[in-house]
Amino acid sequence: MTWFSSWPEPGGKGLDPKVSLALSVQGPAPDYRSQGPVVVRTNFNQLAAKVPKPDEPLESVENGKTGAGVPVRIYRPQGTGPFPICLYFHGGGWVVGDLDSHDHVCRSLARRGGAVVVNVDYRLAPETKFPGPLDDCTDALQWAETNARKLGGDPSRIAVAGDSAGGHLAAGLALRMRDQRGPRIALQLLIYPVTDNLFETTSYSEFADGYGLTRSNMQWFWECYLRTPADAENPWNVPLKADLRGLPPAFVVTAEYDVLRDEGEAYAKRLHDAGVAVRCVRYNGMNHGFIRMAALYSQADRAVTDLGNVLRNGIA
Repeated sequence: MTWFSSWPEPGGKGLDPKVSLALSVQGPAPDYRSQGPVVVRTNFNQLAAKVPKPDEPLESVENGKTGAGVPVRIYRPQGTGPFPICLYFHGGGWVVGDLDSHDHVCRSLARRGGAVVVNVDYRLAPETKFPGPLDDCTDALQWAETNARKLGGDPSRIAVAGDSAGGHLAAGLALRMRDQRGPRIALQLLIYPVTDNLFETTSYSEFADGYGLTRSNMQWFWECYLRTPADAENPWNVPLKADLRGLPPAFVVTAEYDVLRDEGEAYAKRLHDAGVAVRCVRYNGMNHGFIRMAALYSQADRAVTDLGNVLRNGIA
C-alpha cells in the first residue's frame, strides 16, 4: 500500500519497554465517568506538567485572541517568512487539555516544520457541547486567514492539525469548510484522530483496557461531547462515514497499541479511495498520547519530525 507504512519495521514486537514501564507506574486507568470533568482535568494537567519537554528554540511565542475571543498561543519559527501556518487543536476527549498541555508539541511543530503554529484553546465539553468546540476552531481558521500576513504566514498554506479529539476537530473542520465553501485548508495533520463512534474495531477490542486510553473512557468522552442522537450521525462528527471527495491532503499518524488505531487507518484508506493525497504511518510500540512524549520515545521524536517535514514540504 503506497499510502501506508509503519516505523520502525517490523511491528508486532509488543509495547515499547518505556511505555510498559510508564503504564505500570501509573497503574490502571481510572473511570472518568465516576470522577467527573473537574477531577479528570486536574489530574490530566498535573501529569501533563510533569512530561519532559524537547528544547525547541523559536523566534517568539505570544498569547492572543481571535476576533470572537477564542484564546490562542502563536509560535513563530526563526528565519524569514512567509511561513506555512498550522492551526493546532489539542487532544483530551473534548473535555481536558489546554494551551499548556500541548505547548511543547506546538513548539516542536513550529521549529521542525518552519511554520507559524497557532495553538487554539477551544471551549471544552460537557460545558460546551457540539458544535461549540468546532465553532471555535472555525473562528480560529477564519481569523488566521484574515491575519495571515500579520502572523508572518502564507494564507495559501494553512494547515489544520490535532491529536485524538483534536484530530477529530481538524478532520471535521476540513469537512465543514469544504461543505460551506469556507477558507481553503491546504493540509491536514491528523494524529490518532477520532473518526467514528461505534467502538467495534479490532483495536477497541484488543486494547480496551491496560494501554492508557480505555474503551469505557472514550465512550464517556463522546457522551460529554454530543447533545443528541442526531449529533452522532452528523458527518462532521463521524468523518469515517462522510463523503471524503475534495478534501485537503492528509498525513495520518496512528499508534500500534491504541483503541483509535483502526479507525484512524480506516479513515486514511477512505481518503485514499476518495482520491485524496494521503500518507498514514503507524508508529510501532506506541500507545495513545505518545506524540507528547518526544523527549522520551524515539518513535514520538520521529513522528514529530515527520509531521514537521510534511508541514514544511507537503505530502510527498
